Order: sequence, then structure tokens, then C-alpha cells
Amino acid sequence: MHQSERDKETLIKNLRKIEGQIRGVQKMIEDDRYCIDILVQLAAIKSASHKIGLKLLESHTRGCVTTAIRDGGGDDHIAELMDVMRVFTK
Repeated sequence: MHQSERDKETLIKNLRKIEGQIRGVQKMIEDDRYCIDILVQLAAIKSASHKIGLKLLESHTRGCVTTAIRDGGGDDHIAELMDVMRVFTK
């Protein structure tokens, strides 16, 4: 993992925020809140999660994949990256 300490702290902070949002959605459902309000919150969670994923993909590409290419063994890392991109973009 090629994350700086600051990047790790930011990722953890964002994940904790998502965790809080999920708990909030659970409470909204328990409280029989308006469906549209719940869907808006779920969209926010999805967006925040996607942002974290993009940051991790960027870090992996700039770190692991770049190093592998520089060392002459990039084909496997590029294939792995493409596989995860296919999963991530579904």
C-alpha cells in the first residue's frame, strides 16, 4: 500500500463518515421516514464510497502499477488493475 499517513487518516475519516451515514439511514428506516429522503442519503453514501475507491485506485496506479512497469513486470499489474476497474465501474 502506497498511502501516506495523511492519506490514510483522510480515508479512515471518510469511511467513518460513511459509517455514520449508514447508521443514520438505518434510523430513518426505523422511523418510517420518507422514502425519497432515504434514497437521497443512500446516493450520498454511494458517492462518498465511490470517491474513496477512486482515491485507492489512483494510489495503486501511481504506486504499485508504476513501480511494476518501471521494474519490467507491469503486464500482470495492468491486467489486475483492469479487472478491478471492471468490477469498480459496474
